Formats: sequence, structure tokens, C-alpha cells
Amino acid sequence: MRIAKVISAEDFKLIDSFDEVKKTLLDDTQFSDRLDKPLAYWALPNDRRLPLAFLGRSIGDLLKTPFDELSATPGIGSKKISSLVRLLNRAIQNEESNVPYGVTEDTQPERAGILTELPLTEDGKFDHTLVSEVMWTRWQETVSRHDLGHEKLGRLAPSLEDLPTVIWSAPLAFYLDYTVSEIRSLKTHGEKRVSVVLEVFFRIHQMLDLAQTQPHLTIELRPALAPKLESWITEKLLSESFPSDDEVREKLTLPLLSQIKTDVGETVYELCAGRLGINGEPQSVRVQSADMNVTRARVYQLLEDCTKVLQVRWPEGSRLLQILAKKHAEDNVNSKLFTSTIDLFFPAKGTLNPEEAN
Repeated sequence: MRIAKVISAEDFKLIDSFDEVKKTLLDDTQFSDRLDKPLAYWALPNDRRLPLAFLGRSIGDLLKTPFDELSATPGIGSKKISSLVRLLNRAIQNEESNVPYGVTEDTQPERAGILTELPLTEDGKFDHTLVSEVMWTRWQETVSRHDLGHEKLGRLAPSLEDLPTVIWSAPLAFYLDYTVSEIRSLKTHGEKRVSVVLEVFFRIHQMLDLAQTQPHLTIELRPALAPKLESWITEKLLSESFPSDDEVREKLTLPLLSQIKTDVGETVYELCAGRLGINGEPQSVRVQSADMNVTRARVYQLLEDCTKVLQVRWPEGSRLLQILAKKHAEDNVNSKLFTSTIDLFFPAKGTLNPEEAN
């Protein structure tokens, strides 16, 4: 005599949940474009108990398969079925969605960011492991819609510390043809680099998602440093008096140093501050190399990183500051700190010479 399989209350919940999401996906025409996408499209890197046997199959194919046949698939137990239901629910989620019915607490996303489409940790930090293909597609669309593909990755990155200089000038358009999975598999794109790339697109999306394009207006994304400095320079160009060293320090030198600390760290920041005499007398490269127990060539190399940073962050700066310097040179006015700041951050070609004694 054949013994019928015992179905638990939790199994009934999963069956009901599967039937409910299946009905929604098949009956609602707004979801018809999702049926051809593979289940993996809604998976996240840190998801647990993923139904690997189903990830390559399309949503439409899975929904055509009877529940009993899906649950009988080798290697697929109740927890994997629960995960399948969770991924199917993601395909129909809105940003305010609640936890799908029938998905147990053990299989819920570990952080609320998955459900709210905010890939952030509880303390508000970006977490690239929470980025799904669905999120990424939306971010790509935002960048494309606002015609920002020409913008440089390094210009808009929160920090340049985790990005090698070779991709500081990479246009956002380079990543518009890749999925998240493909970006992760790109040569030289490790976890830190991928995290920065994804965060740049996410931050742009956060700012512009609801912004509507207007034919008579344009949106320009720039580091916060740039407009403040340019406003100050414009003011000084229109003024008959040259700014004092205290004003140069507060309005020009310290903001540039702050950007350097953000992008290349404390060590280079301290070197620059020492060279400019921010906290005392200006230090020579000879003294700094002795203090750090490195060669003078190494100190110059670190200082050159500042120039590279500002070439990406504020490429307009060199020209604008040279205009300001020329105006006041004609007035026979000079500021040692102003001149030193320009020489350090925007040196003339060949100025930083490792063979110089100072």
C-alpha cells in the first residue's frame, strides 16, 4: 500500500505563496517583460540557500512548471523552494513591498535594504553585496536618461583610494553595456573596485531618479569642491584687492587639502600640509623624506598624486587659478601661500623634479 506524502502547514504556505505570485506574474500585463528573464536576475550576491538548479531558467519557464515537479527537483528542499518564492516576489516588488507571504524569517533578506532597493547597511553605508541586477538596470537607465555617460568615474566617486589611477578617467558609458555579474568578472575588477563603480551609479540614481529632463536646462554633476572654489575665484577676479593669506588658507588651500585627504589618505595629506606650512614652517622634501625614512623620489611621487587627483576632480582649476594669479601679478601683488598652493597642486609641467635638493 502506497503511503501519501505528509504535507506540513509550512508546505501549504509555500504552495499558496507560489500560486499567488504565479497568478500575479502571469495575469498582470505589467510584468510580461519579466517572464523571459532568468531567475538569477533577481538574486543578490549574499543571498543564502539559492535554488541553483533554477537560477538559469526563465521566470516564464518556472511558472509553467507544476509546483510538485519543482519541489521534486534533486537538491531542492523546502528552504530552496522558499528562496524561489522570495526571488519571484522580488520580480513584482515595489519599493514599499513587505516581506512576501510564506517566506519564513530564516529566509528573509538579512537587511531591509534588499526590500527597499537601498543597498545600504544599517548605519547607512553602501554595501555592494546587496546590489541586484534589477537595481543595476535602473541605475544604468538613470545615467543614460540624463546623458551622463561621458562623465568620468573618478570625478564622481566618493573617494579615489580604492580606485587605481588607470580607471579614474574611465567614462561611465563603459559600464552601461555590462550586467553586475559581468562587471564582477572583468579583469582587474576586484571587490573594492566593483564596489566603487556600483556606488557611483547608485549615488547618481539617488540624486536624479525623479528628476525630469528639460530641453532648456541641463544637469551637471561635479564634486562639491568645484563650484565653491570657482565662486571664490570669480569674486576675487572682480575684486580690486588680492586676498590675504588667511583668506587663501580658508577658501583655497584647506578645501584642496581636504579633498586630498578624502582621495589619497592621511599620509599624502600630511605631506602636503607640511610642504605648505599649514601647521608651522614649510617643510622641504629633504626633511620630509628623512622623517618618513624614504627617498626624496618617493616623496615627490606621493606629492604628484595630488596633481593627478585634481586633474580628475577639478580639471578647470589650473586654468582659473592661473588667470587669477596673472591678474594680481600685473597689480604687483603676491601671496606666498597662494603661489605655493598653485605650485603644489597645479604645477607647471616639469616643476616637480626629484633631483631638486629641497
